[in-house]
This record gives sequence, C-alpha cells and structure tokens, in this order.
Amino acid sequence: MKVLKFGGSSIATPERVEKVIEIILNSKDVKAVVFSAFGGITNKLIEMSSLASLGDKDYLKLLDEIKEQHINAVEFLIKNTTKVNENINLLFEELTDILHGVFLVKEASLRSKDLIMSFGERLSAYIISEAIKQQFPVDYLDSRKIIKTNGNYGNALVNYRLTNENIKNHFKERANIQIVTGFIASNSKGITTTLGRGGSDFTVSIIGAELGVDEIEIWTDTNGILSADPRKVKEAFTMENISYEEAMELSHFGAKVIHPPTIQPALNKKISIRVKNTFNPNFTGTVISKNNLLNKKVVSGISSISDVALLRIQGSGMASGSGIAKRIFGALAESKINIMLITQASSEHTICFVVKPKYSKLAKEAIDNEFATEIKAKFLEKVIIEDNKSIISIVGEGMRNTIGLAGKFFVALGKSNVNIVAIAQGSSERNISVVINKKDEIKALNEVHKIFFINENELNIFIVGTGIIGSELLQQIKNTTNHNLKIKGIMNVDKMILGDISVKNWMSELNNSDEKNDINKFINIMKNSYGKKVFVDCTSSKEIVSKYEEILSGGISIVTPNKIANSSEYKLFKKLNDLTNTNVKFLYETNVGAGLPVIETLKELLQTGDKVVKIEAVLSGTISYIFNEFVGQKFSDIVKEAKENGFTEPNPKDDLNGLDVARKILILSRITGLRIDLKDVKVEKILSNQCYSANTIEDFFSLLENENDRLETMRKNAEQENKVLRYIATLENNKAKVELKTVGSESPFFTLKGADNMISFTTERYNKRPLTIIGPGAGAKVTATGVFTDILKI
Repeated sequence: MKVLKFGGSSIATPERVEKVIEIILNSKDVKAVVFSAFGGITNKLIEMSSLASLGDKDYLKLLDEIKEQHINAVEFLIKNTTKVNENINLLFEELTDILHGVFLVKEASLRSKDLIMSFGERLSAYIISEAIKQQFPVDYLDSRKIIKTNGNYGNALVNYRLTNENIKNHFKERANIQIVTGFIASNSKGITTTLGRGGSDFTVSIIGAELGVDEIEIWTDTNGILSADPRKVKEAFTMENISYEEAMELSHFGAKVIHPPTIQPALNKKISIRVKNTFNPNFTGTVISKNNLLNKKVVSGISSISDVALLRIQGSGMASGSGIAKRIFGALAESKINIMLITQASSEHTICFVVKPKYSKLAKEAIDNEFATEIKAKFLEKVIIEDNKSIISIVGEGMRNTIGLAGKFFVALGKSNVNIVAIAQGSSERNISVVINKKDEIKALNEVHKIFFINENELNIFIVGTGIIGSELLQQIKNTTNHNLKIKGIMNVDKMILGDISVKNWMSELNNSDEKNDINKFINIMKNSYGKKVFVDCTSSKEIVSKYEEILSGGISIVTPNKIANSSEYKLFKKLNDLTNTNVKFLYETNVGAGLPVIETLKELLQTGDKVVKIEAVLSGTISYIFNEFVGQKFSDIVKEAKENGFTEPNPKDDLNGLDVARKILILSRITGLRIDLKDVKVEKILSNQCYSANTIEDFFSLLENENDRLETMRKNAEQENKVLRYIATLENNKAKVELKTVGSESPFFTLKGADNMISFTTERYNKRPLTIIGPGAGAKVTATGVFTDILKI
C-alpha cells in the first residue's frame, strides 16, 4: 500500500498532467494521491493578493490569466466539460469576491492569504480527479476536511489527534483512490490554514503515516536526490538510498531534497519515502529510510549554499566574560534572524556565524547594540561582516568515527587552491561544513565530489551487443588482471542487466534477467550512475548510433567497432567528434583494420604536424583472402571456400560490392580533414551489376559462375607481367577511390598473405619509404582486442 504526491512542476501543463495520470493508472495498491497547485500558480496567487492589497487593479489581469490556464486544462483533459466548468466558475467567483474585499480594504492578512492560496490546490486536484474519472473511479478530497490545525496562519501546527481520527474514519469508508489537495488544512472553526513550506509533502506524509502505508512516493522533476547539484557538478549522480537524517542535513545545507519537518510523520512510523522523476518514471529514484544500510559510501552527498554572509565577533573580553554566547544568540533571536552555521575558536577569542545576506546588517546592528558597553570599553571589537561567501557541506551516516575524513575533505579544497574561512562539524558527525569564498564554490564542489565519489582508476563499462565481438570482449575482460574494470550494464537484442555484474557469470545473469531490452532506460541508468563510465557499442545498429550524441553530451565516453556513425553523413561525424574533450572520448580504432593501430597512427602523425600525401590500403580481410588464394582455382570456388570458413558476410555479395572498403577509406579521409561523404568515394565494382542484383545466396553463386572467365583472364594478364590482383583503397590529392589494381613486386601489397590488411601512409616525413601497417584486419578476437585497447585508453 502506498500514497503518492505530485509537485507543481510535474503538473505544470495539461500534457504533463496526462503523463501523471498514466503513472497513477500504472501504479499498484495506491490509497491516495496528493497534488500541489499547477506549476507557477501559487506564486501568481501570492502576487495577485499583494497587488489587490495595494489597490492595484492589475490583479484582475492576473486573475483572468489564472482562470484561462485552468479552463484550458479542463478543455484539454476532459471530454464532457459542462459540469466541470460550472464548478470551476463557482470557485473563481468565490476567489474574485475575496480579492475584491482585499482590494477594498487594502489589506491582505495572513488568514486571507491562506484562503487565497488554497485555490491553487483546490482547482488542480479537482480538475485532475475529474480527468482520471474518465478512466478509473476516484474521489476528490479537500484536505481541509481531514487535516486540522491551530490558527497560526501561514504555517499552521497540525492537531494530530483530530487529524489522524479524521483520516482513519474517512479512508475506512472509501475504497476508491482519493485525489487530495496538498498544502491546505483548516482550524477547529473550519477556517482555511496552510502548512507552510513543503506543505504538500507534509500532507502526503501525514496521510501515509496514519494509514501505515509501505511507502510514500514523492514525484518531482529530478531523478531522486542527487549526490550534488547537477547544475554545478556535471558528474552528480542519483543516490539510491539515504537516511532521514542525511536527507535533513542535506536539505539544511541547500540540497534540493524535501523540507525536513514534512517527513517527520513518516520518520515516526519508520515509513520509507521514495523520491521519483515524473519525466523518467522507470527510474528507481532515491529511497529515504530509517537506516541507510544499503549505502556503503562514507559520504552520501555534497551540498552547498551559494550566497551567505559570515559575521565575526572577537575581542579580549570574549574569553573572560560569561554568558557572551547567550547574549549574542538572544539578540539575534529577538531580531528574528536565523543562524545557518556557528563556529567558535577553542581560545574563546572569536565566534563566527553565518546568516543570509539580507540579514547581515540587521544582525550586526543587533549585536553592536547588545554589546555597546563592551565595544566602547574595547573589550570587544565591532562585528565584522564578510559578504560573498558560500557554505559547502559533506553529509553521510558513515562519517561517524571514520578516520581521515576531514583531512581528505581539506586536501580536496587545497588541491583546488580554495581558502577555508571557517569550519564547523555537528556532534552527530554526519556532516562537516566549511565557509569559503563564493567565487571558489564551483571548483571546490567538483574537486570534493571527485575525491569522495570517483575512483580515477576505476572504469564502469556498459556494453550493448553480445554477439561474436561483444562476447569475445567480455571473455578478454574476464581473463585480464586489471581489477579496475567494472561491468555495470549489458544489453542484447532481448534483455539487459544493470548493476554490479560478475564478468564470470554475465551470460547466465543476462539469460535469467526479467528486464527487457530498453535502450532509453539503459542509457538513463548509465547517465545517473556515479564514477567514470564508458559505453561500448558492439552492434551494427543505427538506433544505438542515434543515441551517441546524448551519451557524449552526458559526459560518457564511447568505444565502438560500429562504423555507421563515422561513415554516415559528414555532419554527424563532425558533431560526435566535436563533443569529445580531455574527459570524454569517442574511440573507434576498430572501424578500420580491426585490431591494427591504423586510426591511432594516422591521428598521431597529424597531431605531430606531419601531412598526408597518400594513403593506400587493402582494407577487407575477406577480399584480401579471396585474391591472395586466387591461384589455380575458380574465383567462385574461392568465394564459396571463404564463406564456409566464416570469412564472409552471410551473403558474400555484401563483401564483394566494395562498400565496406569505401566506408573505411572514407573514415580515414575524414580524419585527415576532408569534408566528404560516401557518395564522393569512387568505387570500382569487382563483379557485374547482374551479380549484385541476385535475390538469394543461391542465385548469387549461380551468377558468380559467369564471372569466372573474366576474372581469370585478368589474373593471367597480371601474372604474365609478374603482378597480382589487389583490391586497393586510395586517398590522394583529396580524392578517395576503391579499385581492383594489378601490383608488382615493388609494391608492399604484392606479398600479402591470407586475410591480412595492409595500410600504407605516404607523408611528408615518410616519403621515400611509406609507413606500413600489416596484420589481420578481421576476426572476432583481434577486433575485440582493438575494442579492449580503446577501453584501456579511457
């Protein structure tokens, strides 16, 4: 049994509401769903009441705007709108009358503001309940009927005895899912109150606690609670589990979590809270629970408050005077100033505390007034304000009694050349906080995040494709002694597994998995995992290639033998290679020459300032084998033999059409800087067009018999000149071509054997004697080795 809550960003538009309804209908055993106002509406209601209290008629324009937004939502979500629009109009008539009263008396009391703000949740929950009713029976519940508070308008205190009794009685009599207004309540006289900041979270927590649910789900616009602010730390990842206490600490120090008091009812009943993303509903999110036993990390998260002011009180009278701290904090309390952080020197000569910048001058004035006599007598100095500061905090249950943690924290800041202005640690040992200069916040956060969460030597590998190459790659990783390679995800055409995968048992784990193949979910989970990551594409899939830009943009490197990305249109090749940097790499050595170091060699020549004059290459292991064996046998028999030995594609015409060779010389041409596409590569076909038009493999071999005499004549003519036939790709004078040529003993291609590839680079430096690379250019083992080598480069 569970209860759900959706915030304003989740239901900001009618289209988003549709997605929310889909989530609700797909959820099991739901007792209640709590809704905030539509995104942005609460702020507009506050602004509207402010304008009305100032006697500004512009509040009416805002009122019309809000009404139009809700009517549009009704029109989009509901088929039969008559009854719903009537009720919406009644609510807006009531709101209009209230605002008119505020306008006339030019005053908006806290009581009036609570009533005005209540319309946001009343409208959204009612409209959504009516939309759901078209598919599933639900009831609309105005939470003012069940949640009872005192009369402290704006931030009312809950009367749990009455509230829990009301909840129990209400739900006992109703089987349907209850669609509940968040944030609002009422006092003993039935007058509307509100629950303050995080009020909708509070509503669902109160209801869930009394119903004794198994879990409370808070749906928002992020993938749960992140290890740091993703706007400041790109490598931030979703934390799977944190404790209530960790959530409270992170929230206090600026993390976008949930407001601490709102989870208290759940905490009291030890009910887990799961924070999920409305826009990524398949992602598991973060579970907040009593004990964070599943999180093995010492530090769970890092948070920061970007703009604070530090006030320093010092003087010789501090150490000898008793009650100094009491007087300081008493003066601040009287001025209603909240203190965010406190630290005191062991000499008792100095006390520092942090407040929001808007309170700094008021705080200084309050303390200067309180200690006017001591300041005049020079026992104390005047309060010093240091603006433009930030707080950075590390938080974690595992921090208690962990030796060296503070040192590690300070080392990270030192490496970033960040000066620490003040330090504080709570007695719970769940957090250490430092005050630093605001300008250093971003670099400090990133360095601290890196030192606690990222093992620079550890690489998390996500592999798509478990065919011949993918399986061989996993076998080679299994046999390596490198223990820093961690398999975190494997996907094939049917299934996928994610998490800590045993490279020894990956096949059985994948076969036993219930998780269906879903590339979008696979990528989402990979992006939201922590650590250094590489995506390895061992497929020939265009769909997977279409995800490369998203993966690279997410800061994840790619390794692939898949040639599609680099041999498709030039703009894709350029875009993907432009997304790389020192930390994000796109490596594809095996696109040309399998495991041979062809691409790396070419890039290094260019990077060191050499210039390519000509590239000549035999780039097909299949065609190389066929022409190397083309002595004393029919051409068609050699092709059959190559197919039987597994050297060809299922249909050999796919090898003999020359397109694979053309793609490879295209890739090499692009690396040299040419902006060309496949159509710009001139390809001489080995066989007649009739052969290539064969519909079946049997038809192809039948038509191939007709090619024997012509090709045998070519071979004999070459032999008479002491030459051999070779299918060679050439790049010269900015032109790329593939052709069947005769070469003599002076050519390095003359001595080719078996299925070897050969690539010859003629450059300004390697002019008289070209730089030549030779070796197996095909086969699962050497290709997987090339992929593995690229992985190790990362």
